[in-house]
Amino acid sequence: MTPGTVLLEAQHVTQRFRLPNGQNLEALRDVSLAVREQEVVALVGPSGCGKSTLLRLFAGLARPVEGKVLYRGQSLDGVLGAAAMVFQSFALLPWLTVAENVAMGLEARGVYGPARRDAVARAINLVGLDGFEQAYPKELSGGMKQRVGFARALAVAPEILLMDEPFGALDPLTAENLRSQVVDLWRDPATGVNTLVIVTHSVEEAVFLAGRIVVFGSNPGHVREEMTNPLPYPRQERSPEFEEMVDRLHAILTATLLPEPPRRSAWCRSPGCTSPRSPVCSTTCSRGPTAKGRCSSWRRTSGSTTTGCPRWCGRPSSSGG
Repeated sequence: MTPGTVLLEAQHVTQRFRLPNGQNLEALRDVSLAVREQEVVALVGPSGCGKSTLLRLFAGLARPVEGKVLYRGQSLDGVLGAAAMVFQSFALLPWLTVAENVAMGLEARGVYGPARRDAVARAINLVGLDGFEQAYPKELSGGMKQRVGFARALAVAPEILLMDEPFGALDPLTAENLRSQVVDLWRDPATGVNTLVIVTHSVEEAVFLAGRIVVFGSNPGHVREEMTNPLPYPRQERSPEFEEMVDRLHAILTATLLPEPPRRSAWCRSPGCTSPRSPVCSTTCSRGPTAKGRCSSWRRTSGSTTTGCPRWCGRPSSSGG
């Protein structure tokens, strides 16, 4: 599917929370992101970088302290009726049956009678839970419970499906099966869902699902990089092309989680010295000739070399060597 017009958009969004000690936590700072029709967008990044916060802003469950969220070009005021959410925790009421849990969103929207029964039956059929309508959550496996969560979201015929780590509580085989089903649901015009936004910590999951992957940085949360995923659907997780995309995203995330320290170049770092050494250590410091082309007031970082020359830690040595 080719992405179409802008459906959801965050414009220069900043979000803060008041902590119990009275301090403010800045979860997001100046985040701008547009989500288009017929698009699957994955939000990835370290824990605490504001991915779930942005998802809730998109859903209208919270309002940003700065910036704004738009739906089809109009400022979002309140809960977005065109969206439904699927959470990591199953969020099922244990005293309700499968059918009653699925009907919860419809009741909140004032849908009753035959229309509600038809919508519930259709959603349960879409996720493959026919025959379990009268079962209670305690009688279901983890994968089946999450299917109920998807059915509850699909029952309201949302245009946008927002998913916050929906497979995080499942075993790998169940998660793999459900991921494939989510892609099938998105590609099926009968579901009415044309756009997916998913928060995930899994590199493979992001590559399997998304056409665009947004990498977040933290402290505070911000968009660090975006990556387009051109692999066609359905995707083969063991193909060389898939593994290459996984490696690319992993490299970006590694740089996000563990940024490289500043590179120690082969330059004199003595205060007042303005002349750098050449890569072959042939230039002496402007403070005067020194042994091996270095300033003797600075000591070498242990075991560190650059193109055959020693690098220096930038701290005075008591020995002067």
